[in-house]
Amino acid sequence: MTNRHRGLTEQAADAAIDSACRLLRLPTIRSQFTDLAEAAARDQMTYRGFLAELLMAECDDRARRRSERRIKAAAFPRDKALRTFDFTANPNVDPAIVHTLAKCDWVKKGLPLCLIGDSGTGKSHLLIALGTEAAMAGHRVRYVLATKLVNELVEAADEKMLAKTIARYGRVDLLCIDELGYMELDRRGAELLFQVLTEREEKASVAIASNEAFSGWTKTFTDPRLCAAIVDRLTFGGNIIETGTDSYRLAQTRARTDQSTHARV
Repeated sequence: MTNRHRGLTEQAADAAIDSACRLLRLPTIRSQFTDLAEAAARDQMTYRGFLAELLMAECDDRARRRSERRIKAAAFPRDKALRTFDFTANPNVDPAIVHTLAKCDWVKKGLPLCLIGDSGTGKSHLLIALGTEAAMAGHRVRYVLATKLVNELVEAADEKMLAKTIARYGRVDLLCIDELGYMELDRRGAELLFQVLTEREEKASVAIASNEAFSGWTKTFTDPRLCAAIVDRLTFGGNIIETGTDSYRLAQTRARTDQSTHARV
């Protein structure tokens, strides 16, 4: 005897569900309802239980897609996750502090984060990984190299688009600025960057990674007063993580070279 739902054959019911899911924009239920219905029948699930499974599957998938969109919008140059950060290779970085930061309370409060250390010590990895955690938590995030940001601001100022550009960067919940301190900025560039930081102060978070200790920032921001003001904006009420001077990336490369040398001997 053919199963019927309100007078529909099972085939017609499937077609009606497919059509309704398209109309209501429920792609996950549309793709999974057959498997979930069969599992519900096997497990003798109640109607309420089956409905809950369907709706939760749709909600979970929507949350995943939103996270993927936010991560893509952040424009990270590469994928970096906290689970792949080697805390044993860099004892300067406290895993407890980093995992607390991964909860993103500092982003909700609009506080800054500074990652300071030499090349190869994991600054950019942590910057991208914590930015990714923030995006997954529902925050709007944007990653940019310091030089690229300053060049964009200078071009915007020349084209009378500065206010619009600063506002665009002001709209994100977390602005991640990488490689701050790698090159000297002229006074105009430094002042424009200061405007972005001022626009965000105590309203939205800024996270930076720099290869220079704060004492060396006068090489990047040559005006001492402006330098002091920028350091103040980036440190007040925030977190500072010093990743040290020993490049674990270099150490890993040397270890691999040693292993291959021993293997050939």
